Amino acid sequence: MSAHATSTGLSSLTLDGGRSRRRFAIFASLVLAYNIPVILWGAYVRVSFSGDGCGANWPFCNGQVIPQRMSVPTIIELTHRLMTGVDSVLVIAMCVLAFLLFPPKHAVRRYSVWSLVFLFVEALLGAGLVLFRMVARDQSVGRVWYLSGHLTNTLLLLGALTATAWVAARNVEWMRAKYFSRPMLGGLFATVFVSVTGAVAALGDMLYPASSLPAGIRQDFSGSSSMLLRLRTVHPIFAVAGAAYLLWLAARGLQQNEDREWKKAAAILAGVVIVPLAAGMVNLSLLAPIWMQLTHLFIADLVWIAAVVLALQTAVRTSLRPAR
Repeated sequence: MSAHATSTGLSSLTLDGGRSRRRFAIFASLVLAYNIPVILWGAYVRVSFSGDGCGANWPFCNGQVIPQRMSVPTIIELTHRLMTGVDSVLVIAMCVLAFLLFPPKHAVRRYSVWSLVFLFVEALLGAGLVLFRMVARDQSVGRVWYLSGHLTNTLLLLGALTATAWVAARNVEWMRAKYFSRPMLGGLFATVFVSVTGAVAALGDMLYPASSLPAGIRQDFSGSSSMLLRLRTVHPIFAVAGAAYLLWLAARGLQQNEDREWKKAAAILAGVVIVPLAAGMVNLSLLAPIWMQLTHLFIADLVWIAAVVLALQTAVRTSLRPAR
């Protein structure tokens, strides 16, 4: 074989590899996007009191793969399980493709594996909710802690999926933990914490609905009220503080850096971080209807994704700075 033919073959392989990786980045982005409705439908299972729609059975529904007779709660719960099953296939496929298309130790491989790990944990936590009967109208303290852990893992899953799509799109080969700045890690932690307090507040809204806004406020500050209602007052305080901190991080990115991608990520975070505060006020004034709770959760997920992207962009730019 001539040198020219060999060179042409190598160029063709490189070109095909580049196209395949770009297609992988699109696929990973679609997997990330698909997880949003999966998460929202999971929340709908909770707020519609459909968590026990399949009984205390997992992975089967009322002891059957597809029940013959299904009530509305059963349909809602079974739909979520089917959506999760599709999600599992997509994430496994993404992980396999990552190992086929990218070299060893590539960041895409690492984050795709983390995505699969967090998805596996997510499935186990979902099964635990059903098997331990922490669903429907359960008011136990254990449900509060379990729900908090479940939401934290959900955000970690979204973060890993975001990172997979992001590093694939930009072909970032490695990402060392030391390049994630402490302020950005603090912002991610604050976002998770605010989200957890929001989940607790939503659980209180669901289990102890108020007839009016003044009645709800009286519930929150009554000494005889459930712990869930007293904890509900904490969320707005932390939400405002967390939003202020994320805005500060975004402002730093806009003022201290000339990199266009970094500024774009900071501008997006700054643009979306205020929206949950407005959504929260509307949710409160309307006494937390289901559609508004889901809208609020959707916006909160977008804020989390935007924060993860800014953290990744910051880490990449930090790694490229010359050592002093």
